[in-house]
Amino acid sequence: MDSFPAFYPLKGSRIVIAGDGEGADAKARLFAGSPAEVVRVEPGAALESAAYAGASLIFVASYDADFAAAAAAVARGAGAPLNVVDHPELSDFHTPAIIDRGQVVAAIGTAGAAPIVAALVRAELEAKLPAGLGRLVELFGKLRAETRAALPDLAQRRAFLRAMMSGAVAEAADAGDLEAAERLMRAALAEGLTTPGVVWLIQTPKRRDLLSLLAARALAEADTLVLGQGAAADVAVLARRDAPRRTLADTDAAFLADEAAQGRQTAVVADSDALAALALALGATARHQMLAPAPDA
Repeated sequence: MDSFPAFYPLKGSRIVIAGDGEGADAKARLFAGSPAEVVRVEPGAALESAAYAGASLIFVASYDADFAAAAAAVARGAGAPLNVVDHPELSDFHTPAIIDRGQVVAAIGTAGAAPIVAALVRAELEAKLPAGLGRLVELFGKLRAETRAALPDLAQRRAFLRAMMSGAVAEAADAGDLEAAERLMRAALAEGLTTPGVVWLIQTPKRRDLLSLLAARALAEADTLVLGQGAAADVAVLARRDAPRRTLADTDAAFLADEAAQGRQTAVVADSDALAALALALGATARHQMLAPAPDA
C-alpha cells in the first residue's frame, strides 16, 4: 500500500478552492450537497495568506503551472492538507475517484499516477452498488443501539445485518420508503431473526484473479479465516483484517461446526484434497459449500 486512504469529516469544515478553470469547478462540484463550507478564491486573491485562514482542506487549480506553484506555497502557511490539481509533486494528498451513496463513500486511488484507472474502477463499482445503500446505512445507524442490545454477539450482529442487506428491508430502503424499512427491521429484531452459519471451503487458486465472486465475498464477510498449508497470501488479504486467523492444522470439523451453530461464517482456504477431507468430516453437522476457482485459461 503506497498511500493510506483516510476520510475527513465534512461537517463544520471549511474547504478552500483557489484558482480557476475546470479543475477548480470540478472540485467545487465534488463538495456540492456536503455539510462543508466551500469557499472559492479567485486567482487575484489566491496569493494572499488570509484567503486560506481556517481551512480544513485546500485545493489549488490553474492552467498556469507557475501560478499554481506560487499559490500552493502561500496556502501551505495555513497548515491544512493541500491538493494541487494535476501536480501530485506539490500535493499532500491525491483526490480519489469517489462513489457517493450518502453515508457510504468509496474511494479508489492510484496515488495520482493514473486517475483514468481509478475512474474505470469506480464505474465498475458504481454499477454494482444499489442507489439506496446510503439510506440503508442511515437506518443501521439509527437502530444501532437497539441492534447491539438485541444481538450483543458481534458475529450474530454481522449475520443479522447481512440478512437485512439482501431482503425486504433493503428493498424498502432502495425504494426510498425508510418508514417501511425501519418497521421491517424493528420487527426482525423483535422476532430474534437468526441467520444460520456456514463454512466456506475455498480451494486455493493458482492466481487470485481466478477466485469466483462468491469466494471473494465469502472471504470479505468471514468471521474467522482458516488457512491451509500453501494458501496464497494475496488470497488471504481479501479477508477482513480484524477477522481472527487460524491454521488448518489447528482446526478440526468440531470447531467449524460449533462456529456455524453460533451463526458464524468461516472461510477455509486450502487445497482440494484437504477441503474434500474436511467436507467429509463435517457431513451434516454444519452447512458448508465448496468453492472452486475458475479454470486457468
